[in-house]
Amino acid sequence: MNEPAKALLDLLDLEVLDSNLFRGTGSGGETPTRIYGGQVIAQALAATYSTVNNRLCHSLHAYFIRPGDPARPVIYEVDPARDGRSFTTRRVVAMQNGKQILNLAASFHAQETGWDHQHRMPDVPPAADLEPRQEILLRNALRVTPDKRGEFIRPRPFEIREVEPRDPLTPEKTSDVNSMWVRMEAAKGASPQLQHILMAYVSDFGLLGSSLRPHGLTFHNPDAMTASLDHALWFHAPVQFENWHLYAMDAPFTGNGRGFNRGSIFTEDGQLVASVAQEGLLRPLSG
Repeated sequence: MNEPAKALLDLLDLEVLDSNLFRGTGSGGETPTRIYGGQVIAQALAATYSTVNNRLCHSLHAYFIRPGDPARPVIYEVDPARDGRSFTTRRVVAMQNGKQILNLAASFHAQETGWDHQHRMPDVPPAADLEPRQEILLRNALRVTPDKRGEFIRPRPFEIREVEPRDPLTPEKTSDVNSMWVRMEAAKGASPQLQHILMAYVSDFGLLGSSLRPHGLTFHNPDAMTASLDHALWFHAPVQFENWHLYAMDAPFTGNGRGFNRGSIFTEDGQLVASVAQEGLLRPLSG
């Protein structure tokens, strides 16, 4: 297992403080100045899973309330709201400095049979035909100042291959359709619960970027303030995250300083395993 993958798995392994009370590390995620939103969601889901037996999460809904400080730990307090015959409900509050940074509600469902249908996976090139995102970042590392170079060259726990990558520093205006292949080989053999937790972590990655694409912006563009405001994730089928998954995203609407984004996550053979929706802050800093 490579070091970034091990570090991520350690990050998602929470310390038990008391009944329904957990502590997670703040540092180690995707952003240097604030805690990456997918990290807080994944840790919150991990906390809820520690209080649920024999049921898998089918949906979670979260609000980001304050930016998290990566220099401090995060405390997760789980409310065991209900244990029903078919559904289990949990609420969790993530705290730093005595203040809430995230509220999350999650529902867990006993396995049932029923009718089945799904939308087809978009027709995109396979991951093997696309350039690794890490190579694109390395190629552009010398175009940024030394203080920002570390974000371009650091190794990452996931392999990502974008279907239509853009120049990260001088992006053109393009369609809001935004797809990428992603996998984590270190997920092989992980429990179904940890597979969900890893997918929750990834589900916030690049999603808000769909809103940026039609406006010629990226997260490296200093003219926009961006932040996730809320996040919803539905699990439809078992996840085996060591295999390639297509994360197909778009942004149907941007306005009033916010962008609405949605995503569908498919296995390589086209099975829909999860759906995502999110609204994010998209505030101009000039003009």
